[in-house]
Amino acid sequence: MNASYLEQLRALLTRHAQGDKSADTLLGGLSLRMNSVPGEPVASVCEPVFAVVVQGAKRTVVADRVFEYGAGGYLVISVDLPVICRVTEASEQAPFLGFGLTLRPSVIASLILESAEHAGRGGDGPGVVAGQAAADLLESSLRLLRLLDRPGDIPVLRPMIEREIVWRLLGSPQGALIRQIGLMDSQLSRLNRALGYLRQHFAEALCVKDMADQAAMSLSSFHRHFRAVTAMSPLQYQKQIRLQEARALLMAGTDDVASVGLSVGYESPSQFSREYARMFGAPPARDVARVRAAVLSNA
Repeated sequence: MNASYLEQLRALLTRHAQGDKSADTLLGGLSLRMNSVPGEPVASVCEPVFAVVVQGAKRTVVADRVFEYGAGGYLVISVDLPVICRVTEASEQAPFLGFGLTLRPSVIASLILESAEHAGRGGDGPGVVAGQAAADLLESSLRLLRLLDRPGDIPVLRPMIEREIVWRLLGSPQGALIRQIGLMDSQLSRLNRALGYLRQHFAEALCVKDMADQAAMSLSSFHRHFRAVTAMSPLQYQKQIRLQEARALLMAGTDDVASVGLSVGYESPSQFSREYARMFGAPPARDVARVRAAVLSNA
């Protein structure tokens, strides 16, 4: 059964993911991905999402946690996390195909309120988990993507199918994590407020006390929950945000490496270059040249 759903999803994604952004416009919160070759590692801050691989394989790294998943596998990210993703299996004959659906707290909260079955508070665990999609989850995802062929149905059917997908996730082994996203006063939601504060002030000197205040936690509790969810310390999280922002600035055409380092919060150009190379595998100028060459070769 899963093979049939994956085959139909492959057909839909092949039609709609070839550089066409209409899916994002028609179905807000849905993103499609197609790659004909394995790609360079891509660093980004990922919002809460349900991401599925339909064909090929992908690797996602969060701090020291590595998730490898192929066709039928999915990843749930519950808070805004800096991640490094790489398509590891793709070819012209069998391109990588996948999609992601933003997980909206309002949808999750409404389902929790309507059902005693999923009214538990959920666990205090990592902010990213992987799983293998059950048939009912693939089937509801298929019906969501089919709406791309029938735009007139989207206003009525999209909210219903989105709720069904979230409902299936609530009943999955990842249900406790999904519940946390929808509980406004959960530790996960409060921690996400602190992460938002850090992303806004990433270039400033880190004040963990301010972040703990944002999360309404004591310092010791904040440190414990922060590491449990993100797999890193606040300083490591800030460093990843700084370096990702620096890479984006360099890719946009800024050639002055030292000024970019200063703009994201580094006082020492040499420290900036060392930490950049440790994260991306090469010093800033060489890394950007390599990525630009890879983009041009795949164009």
